[in-house]
Amino acid sequence: MQSRLLMATAFVVSFAAAPAAAEDLTIALAAEPTSVDPHYHNLTPNNALTRHIFEPLIKQDENQSLEPGLATEWGVTDDPLVWEFKLREDVTFHDGTPFTAEDVAFTIERAPDVPNSPSSFSLYINDIAEVEIVDEHTVRFHTEEPVPLMANNLSTVAIISKKHAEGASTEDFNSGEAAVGTGPYQFVSYTPGEEVEMAAYDDYWGDEPQWDNVTFRPVTSASARVAGLLSGDIDVIEGVPTNDVASLEEDEDVSIWQGISNRVIYIHLDSDREVTPQITAKDGSEIENPLRDTKVRKALSIAIDRESIVEDVMEGIAIPAGQLLPEGFFGVSEDIEVPEYQPERAQELLAEAGYEDGFRMTVHGPAGRYINDEQVLQAVAQMWSRLGIETEVETIPVSVYFGRASDLEFSVMLVGWGAGSGEASSPLRALLATYEPDAGFGATNRGRYSNEEMDALLKKALVTVDDEKRDELLAQATEVAMEDVGLIPVHFQVNTWGTRDGLEYIPRTDEYTLATSVRPVD
Repeated sequence: MQSRLLMATAFVVSFAAAPAAAEDLTIALAAEPTSVDPHYHNLTPNNALTRHIFEPLIKQDENQSLEPGLATEWGVTDDPLVWEFKLREDVTFHDGTPFTAEDVAFTIERAPDVPNSPSSFSLYINDIAEVEIVDEHTVRFHTEEPVPLMANNLSTVAIISKKHAEGASTEDFNSGEAAVGTGPYQFVSYTPGEEVEMAAYDDYWGDEPQWDNVTFRPVTSASARVAGLLSGDIDVIEGVPTNDVASLEEDEDVSIWQGISNRVIYIHLDSDREVTPQITAKDGSEIENPLRDTKVRKALSIAIDRESIVEDVMEGIAIPAGQLLPEGFFGVSEDIEVPEYQPERAQELLAEAGYEDGFRMTVHGPAGRYINDEQVLQAVAQMWSRLGIETEVETIPVSVYFGRASDLEFSVMLVGWGAGSGEASSPLRALLATYEPDAGFGATNRGRYSNEEMDALLKKALVTVDDEKRDELLAQATEVAMEDVGLIPVHFQVNTWGTRDGLEYIPRTDEYTLATSVRPVD
């Protein structure tokens, strides 16, 4: 099974004669998007939802290879500090307004600095020092240093309408007032917690939308998603529960589609503060933060039986992780192995660090954001408790979890990260670089980990034009951070979609659930 997953192969349960294409499509989402503002929160559910309405200059296919989007051509000019993008001339926003370079310049100004953003797009944009509008359909990006990943970075940023978004708030996007894009579907309504409705944009510049109307419903209960699919109320579901995959494969009315993702499920540790809020001595008294000690962090890592979590908690539908991206992605180190489960050595390391008797700790996680996230966190907590660390678990609704995590309320937290750019600089820069948000570094470093050697390797990689050398530098930076246990990778997520019979879904490494990836079976 693993070899097929690594190839992102879709597994088809049954194929009946294909029915005529439906006019409407209903999709059940496992996690609720927090906004229709495409720049508010760099979160996969948000990015996938808003990609229907808004588009980037450069698109990513299902394997995150780059292809033309709102830009037809791009590249470095004779000046290595200037990138030039040629824009499509046949594109209009949903209100009929022509798309121009003015909209691109406005987007680059707005996207990194949306008020109250729990995780911004600054890491993808802050290398741009100046936007030059050459003409209506040509734009140049000036940088202070070479930025070889400009194309990858801008493939993550949705272009918005200056006419509708200038001065607009996130609430204006959620109401629809500012939610005017160039995508294949246009905004109809957004009811938080209930549904988002969209309609096909008849004057879309690309392939004609397959569906007239699309409804996205957040259904955080996995059993409810499956029930909706089996009853016919839902056409497509994401996040098929791992323990339901086998039975659904036998159901002739359902088809199952699977593919490996770029998402690592990991544990972030507060390795910065002298005293951290959720760790105490066993009697409840204040102690110095043990997570500042590399030995303690390593002990926690090797006390996790990743193979057991994959087999027992994830039903075999995941891959144990020892770094930030799975094999085959750019910047992955060939020299990093999945940490071996060594509980005895973990206890020795705790003793060497002065914590032979352990301590008390509360760990936090989102309720239903990732596949089996609560069960994974409970399993990890049990493994840590066996070391003598009294570990309690608290899970929190997604709607408030990430904001609280970004406010540094937690000491230890379960999180996931998907590399939007499809290579290793994305998690390195966001999760492990020393916190410098104005420079686009460490924006999602909720443990405030810092390592000068790792920072230096990463920053050198980001300005290295030679692909082979940049690949090596990113791998080296990853090796430094993993040796220092800047965070604890647990597993790489394998995603499962379910469709009613007669429909197929194209799995994506970015985990996006897109109406454009759903089509009738030929």
